[in-house]
Amino acid sequence: MDSFLADAREFVPILLQGVWLTILITAGSLVVSTALGLVWAMMRVSGVRALSFFAATFVNVIRGIPIIVQLFYIYFVLPDYGLSLSAVQAGVLGLGLAYSAYQAENFRAAIEAIDKGQVEAAQTIGMGWGLTMRRVLLPQAFRTALPPFGNVMIMMLKDSSQASTITVAELALQGKLIASATFKNTSVFTLVALMYLTLSLPLILIVRHFEKQAGRR
Repeated sequence: MDSFLADAREFVPILLQGVWLTILITAGSLVVSTALGLVWAMMRVSGVRALSFFAATFVNVIRGIPIIVQLFYIYFVLPDYGLSLSAVQAGVLGLGLAYSAYQAENFRAAIEAIDKGQVEAAQTIGMGWGLTMRRVLLPQAFRTALPPFGNVMIMMLKDSSQASTITVAELALQGKLIASATFKNTSVFTLVALMYLTLSLPLILIVRHFEKQAGRR
């Protein structure tokens, strides 16, 4: 135990640099995935066949390709076509695109769960599709989508470690580098696991709260 505590005092400051990048990538990816996921979901339920087909095709393609391959494509392939991104930018974009597919299905299911009578009532009083979506459907859909949205945040936090494959020195890569230099694998990866758990626990509690709230309605 004394040895572990000594290692912790030495390694935690270095690992915290990786924690900052982990949080940055998770937050950036969450913004990208939420915005794009909402766009894909609205296209799916728009009633316009071409838009629905395009969104469904995109979602299925993205869900069928491993995240690590998408990251490699964005970081290593796109520069061949004149689009060069930093490792952090590529990590945010790659994870954001990957998770936008899951967010889209989450939002779509929440929108389609709303009673169709509300849509008909909105149209009866003269609301167009956009106004109905903004004032009637989306406010209710967001409440329904909150619990699975929280689960997506947790998965995204853990999957941010995949950004290490394109040289982003987030928490997992920092741990790997320290372990390679010191050979103190047990101490280092125990600290890495504890840090991920510390980051995840607040999100887990928030998700549990939203699930309880949803269960009361």
